[in-house]
Amino acid sequence: MRGARMWLQDLREVCEKSFNNHTDGQLKVREMQVEWIAANEIGEVSDSLLEGLNRRAFRLLQADSMEWLEWLDNDKFWNPGWKGEVSE
Repeated sequence: MRGARMWLQDLREVCEKSFNNHTDGQLKVREMQVEWIAANEIGEVSDSLLEGLNRRAFRLLQADSMEWLEWLDNDKFWNPGWKGEVSE
């Protein structure tokens, strides 16, 4: 079973690969959300982890190109336990 850090690392890698094309990155984030939901349904992803991943996905999916880069550069955003505070 994969832990929170592994799921976050995978999400970050997908986003970093699309650092210069946030629209493409957002499509990949949506694809990952489907994977998280499926993993949650079989018990591989806990409800709290799913909530945290979706919290990040929400920010990434709402981001314009500048905000996308800001989130990618925000190390606290990628840490387990991040609660969604914009100022972090």
